[in-house]
Amino acid sequence: MVNSEKTARTCSQGHTYYKSSDCPTCPVCEAAKKPTAGFFATLSAPARRALEHEGITTLERLAEFSEKDILKLHGVGPATMPKLRQALRDAQLTFWSKK
Repeated sequence: MVNSEKTARTCSQGHTYYKSSDCPTCPVCEAAKKPTAGFFATLSAPARRALEHEGITTLERLAEFSEKDILKLHGVGPATMPKLRQALRDAQLTFWSKK
């Protein structure tokens, strides 16, 4: 078993945190950015970042993608999809599909 030693890091906002991976995301800053309402509030931070990286910040924009396209995004897994489907249903939208 590999020993993953955590190293101290400081983000650009001055928060000190410890990580054992190369991930540069500050958990303090990430927690402060977590939405409290809307469909993004139901998602994990990696899924939220993946969607934002693709420019998907609204349900209307999400509906322009197929489920397969969304699942290809790093940070989005099968557990995220029911939440996204429900959010689209609530807005009377669906994922894009070839008809």
